[in-house]
Amino acid sequence: MRIAVGGFLHESHSFAPVATMWPNFLQPGGLPPLQRPAVMIEGLRGTSVCAAGAITEATGKGATIIPLGWTFAQPAGPVTRDAFERISAMIVHSLSEALMEGPLDGIFLDLHGAMVSEDFPDAEGEVLRRVRAAAGRDVPIAITLDPHANMTRQMAELSDVIVPYRTYPHVDMLAVGRRSMSLLLARIASGKPWAMEFRELDFLIPITSQCTMVEPMAGVMTKRAELEQDIVELAYCFGFPYADFPGCGQAIAAYAETKEAASAAADALAKHIAGLESAFIGGVQEAPEAVAEAIRVAANAGKPVVISDTQDNPGGGGHGDTTGLLAELIRQDAQGAVIAPMNDAEAAAACHAAGEGATVSFALGGKSNGAPLQVTGVVERLADGKFTLSGPMGKGNPADLGLSALLRIGGVRVVIVSRKMQAHDQEMFRHIGVEPSEQKIVAVKSSVHFRAHFQPIAETVIVAAAPGPVVADPATLPFTALREDMRLRPGDNRRFGAGRAK
Repeated sequence: MRIAVGGFLHESHSFAPVATMWPNFLQPGGLPPLQRPAVMIEGLRGTSVCAAGAITEATGKGATIIPLGWTFAQPAGPVTRDAFERISAMIVHSLSEALMEGPLDGIFLDLHGAMVSEDFPDAEGEVLRRVRAAAGRDVPIAITLDPHANMTRQMAELSDVIVPYRTYPHVDMLAVGRRSMSLLLARIASGKPWAMEFRELDFLIPITSQCTMVEPMAGVMTKRAELEQDIVELAYCFGFPYADFPGCGQAIAAYAETKEAASAAADALAKHIAGLESAFIGGVQEAPEAVAEAIRVAANAGKPVVISDTQDNPGGGGHGDTTGLLAELIRQDAQGAVIAPMNDAEAAAACHAAGEGATVSFALGGKSNGAPLQVTGVVERLADGKFTLSGPMGKGNPADLGLSALLRIGGVRVVIVSRKMQAHDQEMFRHIGVEPSEQKIVAVKSSVHFRAHFQPIAETVIVAAAPGPVVADPATLPFTALREDMRLRPGDNRRFGAGRAK
């Protein structure tokens, strides 16, 4: 049995200030760099990505893997035309070469589901269109998606089964890869497609309310699992509410032996989610109040207070370089606080040039929004930015953030790096000599993923809104192309097409 495996992952913020270019896929930080077909299988070995789980499942069942290439870039603005075309061409060319050597039994694609390119708002749908055109209608295709994806009808109609992760933070990627491959093998063995029903919900959910570790999403995923027991797969994606195109938002794809069973499961889950709509509202504090609360709690806490710098989340399209939360920590003299990562290659290089123990002054961060922070501090530690992730989400994945430095500014320390990465793993602090569990306040540039590794060591978690593009309230964004019936926040009955956002 010959099964082709490939991957092309990006989460695109339509309004982010920095586009995603070809070099961003070569050195992504926190995940493997672009893997060409010849080295893909070995390059993904030991990582946490879905394709690695799929390969393990397939080879364990005696299948031969035909690698198509795999790549990922940190979330940012839409993918440039040349990057999208080069990567898509690599995958389709490898697929065509494989088909020249003989027929394929199936295709597995590790996708994200929220990629927007300069030419294709539904970029994964376009990748699938090209793959389907090359492979033909009869070759089964299974795909995995990140749950905060904008799963579109085009994706559902061009594939045979979609399996999103069940967790956010994403601690189940390997398992989901294995499940998707297992379903692909079952689809190949059956020789016939499952019935599929697709549903779209009509309100956007803020990223901060999508975490499956807390309510209401924890309960939604429990209900999803119950409903799935009687069908093949119940794919639910929460939506990535920063993509300006008609496919933005929540969606469900149900797969079953009969159309009636698929329809019943999809309708039941949609009804359950609609009934919880008001529970998806709130939970975010402005930066001054968040820092004041953190200082108050930390004074008598035995564990760190963790602050999420949610609006500069590199995992949602932020550049990881805004300084609003750092400035507030300094202003309120938050003793024992540390924040990471501040993405500023020039500042990191200046620290390395000065050396450990030196006092430096420069404008820190703010490259993406033109609002740097003038600081004077002591260089406490230098590092090369290379480490291996150890947390539940990325264990075994390599990280290379380039030249890095730990800078002390009064009682506040900041981890400065040369490439952006979301702070979802404690090794981001440890690689430069900071043990997170021993700090009073730990501030992370992340919206949700940090919870998997940091919530267990936290006295409490505070979500702060400091300036940044990954806005806690998507309704504030200048959308122009959403569906006419879409509501931009839970509990708001005004429709996008009713003049509210146009």
